[in-house]
Amino acid sequence: MLQTVSDWLWWERLWLPGNVSWANLEDSEGRVYAKASQLYAAVPCALCLLLVRYLFERFLATPLANAWGIKDKVRLKAESNHILESFFCSQTRVPSQADVRALCKKTSLPEGRVHIWFRRRRNQQRPGLRKRFCEASWRCVFYFFAFVYGVWALYDSMLLSQYWYYLLEMGFYLSLLLSLTFDVKRKDFKEQVIHHIATLTLLSFSWISNYIRVGTLVMALHDSADILLEGAKVLNYAKWHQTANAMFVVFTLLFMMTRLVIFPFWLIHCTWVYPVELFAPFFGYYFFNVMLCVLQILHFYWAVLISRMFYKCIFSKLEGDDRSDEDEDDSPEERNQKMNHKNGSGVRGRANGH
Repeated sequence: MLQTVSDWLWWERLWLPGNVSWANLEDSEGRVYAKASQLYAAVPCALCLLLVRYLFERFLATPLANAWGIKDKVRLKAESNHILESFFCSQTRVPSQADVRALCKKTSLPEGRVHIWFRRRRNQQRPGLRKRFCEASWRCVFYFFAFVYGVWALYDSMLLSQYWYYLLEMGFYLSLLLSLTFDVKRKDFKEQVIHHIATLTLLSFSWISNYIRVGTLVMALHDSADILLEGAKVLNYAKWHQTANAMFVVFTLLFMMTRLVIFPFWLIHCTWVYPVELFAPFFGYYFFNVMLCVLQILHFYWAVLISRMFYKCIFSKLEGDDRSDEDEDDSPEERNQKMNHKNGSGVRGRANGH
């Protein structure tokens, strides 16, 4: 049975044009071709990148956050209540008005207290500013070095340099999939999962089917704008708002140019038009282009979010990331409690001589 599955999976008509077989892609006469087995190294590469990320955030990003005075917001913890906690964990984090009334009867609490409890409990699960800073710093540094190496790999045009670029990018996106549950959760969480899976699928297919040049171009194109996005986040968290806004404006222009112009009208155009001049369309041809179109749909979705943030940046005030799950605003009662909490801490501190 396994042999049957393997034969079907590696059926030549799925991956290659009708007049090409796997035998034509065997190394011979000094020519070296890409092989599927070479991609297995992406798994240990992903694990190594997770380790490198941990070390980077622990020993570089965290001290930098301390030096720039980046601190987490003061959050009041939700008081212990096993009924509300059980509902929060097993039912929903955002109860309806009917749920709130039912919980009021069970806990003998007023509606305002129940709403406050759920708001505080949701805030407890949201990542702090320092975690966001460390994550953005890691991604900014990775995208920068990946882009520089990708440009060099395109210039070098040798299979070995492009293989290491593929391995680095596939390991990175695989590490993002593995760390999704621990990373900052944003509103486009599902779209991020689709993007990472589509990217890994595209890279794997392009390597196996020897669409390596276009695969390298796609990666470098994406990395170029992502550097500025993560850099703008880092500066925004450090409260360098004017510099962050300027970088975000440049990012927006570069994103629109690379994702909405170059990607569809140059790269996708090339993969749709030119291959059929040499080979008859086959399954892999349609599959590869459909996956590119999936990425393009995600580009349109993110372009809407970015345009909204760009409008705020130019005409009002941009704070944070529209995709982020931000802390919910305190009610007047909670704000007073936080002020009392801070003042009380200050009085106790002065009384203790601190």
